[in-house]
Amino acid sequence: MTSLAIAENRVRQFLALTKPRVVSLIVFCAVIGMFLAVPGLPPAGIVVFATLGIALVAGAAAAVNCLVEQKIDAVMERTRARPLPRGQLTSLQTLVFAGVVGGSGLWLLYRYVNPLTMWLTLATFVGYAVIYTVILKPATPQNIVIGGASGAMPPVLGWAAVANDVAPEALLLFLIIFAWTPPHFWALALYRTKDYARAGLPMLPVTHGALYTRLQIVLYTAALVAASLLPFAIRMSGVLYLVAALALGGAFLFYAIRLYFRYSDDLARATFRYSIVYLAGLFSALLIDHYWQ
Repeated sequence: MTSLAIAENRVRQFLALTKPRVVSLIVFCAVIGMFLAVPGLPPAGIVVFATLGIALVAGAAAAVNCLVEQKIDAVMERTRARPLPRGQLTSLQTLVFAGVVGGSGLWLLYRYVNPLTMWLTLATFVGYAVIYTVILKPATPQNIVIGGASGAMPPVLGWAAVANDVAPEALLLFLIIFAWTPPHFWALALYRTKDYARAGLPMLPVTHGALYTRLQIVLYTAALVAASLLPFAIRMSGVLYLVAALALGGAFLFYAIRLYFRYSDDLARATFRYSIVYLAGLFSALLIDHYWQ
């Protein structure tokens, strides 16, 4: 391999540590929060620096997750191809990378956005990389419920970046993602139960069985649909969003009920994929409705 090809390969390895697909959804929700925080358009500079800062810190948190879970990743089919289990990167390289990337993101937020957003983003980093990854995930089947608080923070971070406060509307966005997280991840855990059992992780299907997990998916999805109607209830959004929320939520609930009564791994995969479409669609509807009114 040429030196250029080696360098490109190394860049891809470091990029893989940041879990780009996960970070892209985080950043998307944060940006929606930025636009919803003001009646008009948010300042372009704030949007750029806040997006970059949040993305960098989220990528650093993902890298720390990969570092802590490298032995677990090595025995799971879904994760064994990551750079650390394959020996492509060392623990020290990963730690330095996470420190530089995360520190740069926090500095950007403090210097060019505002201190509130920096501190909230740091708290989110600690919540995911330490409290969820190190403490909760190996200890309790409710790991994703409690740890979901960190994953629900992006729209709050985006809102704080533009408004320099955390309004009740931002907390509603938090609540929606908080309710969305369990059915999203438990659908994945259902068709990856053997993987989690092999790794010794107490995910809900491993500790309580598939049927109980499927019931919890139905219940949490119903709670999610109810939570998704709150923006309309408090007049944060209008009829356009209401129609989208009912349609998207109805489809999600249909997936969840089918999963309960007619389980298959293929249906669990489809439910997991739809949950991502659901969240993206719901937040897109919020944004469109925000400027439609």
